[in-house]
Amino acid sequence: MQRALERAVKAVLPEQVASMLILMRRHKLIFGVYPNLLHPVTYNEKLVHRILFDRRPIWARLQDKYAVREYVKERIGEQALTRLYWVTKDPADIPFDALPDKFVVKPTHASGWIVLVQDKTRLNQRELVGTCQRWLRENFFHCSRERPYKSIVPRIMIEEYINDGTGLVPRDYKLHVFDGRVEIISVMAGRFQDIRCTVHRRPWTKLDIKWGMEQLDADPAPPRHLEAMIEYAEALAKGLDYVRVDLYDTADKVYFGELTPTPGAGTFAFEPREFDNEMGKLWSMS
Repeated sequence: MQRALERAVKAVLPEQVASMLILMRRHKLIFGVYPNLLHPVTYNEKLVHRILFDRRPIWARLQDKYAVREYVKERIGEQALTRLYWVTKDPADIPFDALPDKFVVKPTHASGWIVLVQDKTRLNQRELVGTCQRWLRENFFHCSRERPYKSIVPRIMIEEYINDGTGLVPRDYKLHVFDGRVEIISVMAGRFQDIRCTVHRRPWTKLDIKWGMEQLDADPAPPRHLEAMIEYAEALAKGLDYVRVDLYDTADKVYFGELTPTPGAGTFAFEPREFDNEMGKLWSMS
């Protein structure tokens, strides 16, 4: 019913009006109230405000999974980037024979769409190409209403598969940077299996917060390269009022994951709810 209503709204209303109504309704369903868009206070209200009104071109560059690699090189150097094996607008030309046994496939113009290939010999290549072709036909803007996605050139990327020994994918360290300073670090573990999360105040003080998912059963130790991660995140976020920097920590070094100016499109429900206000206070919107 919700999706049908959103499709109807998109079909008959101008884009900006449709986005506003859809995002306000989503916020009401999750938080029980409509967002204050004139004077946003909470973290999620400020995310919705950014989605609707912040048209800075930098956001499209940061959300483009391919274009952001050059941005990372400029800010911190290429040592934090995973190897890029292939990028294409036509997945039919993927050179499977030249690829390593393990790799990661994802589109440049979306969030959360990914295929992990752990054993190339067991891969159904035709099925993967079909998945990529479906991705390329979709505009992620219509899923999230995050405007930067609308202008990103759809491409398929094949990258290095990295591992920290904790599961199918390494733990995802999400560093929330406000005015160039890391303040909050959330840790996601067990993606594609039993996803859980912990939240920490800088540098590594665990908070009793649920961030849209269950907490980890045990408190994780600080990542081996925590100091380098904070340094990278602050360099990547310099000059921005708020951005989330996702990094991975392995035995050898830190890897860049992605930059996210509007995490979750403003749909994260915290427990306790007051943490939404605490995060909002950290963000002085420019």
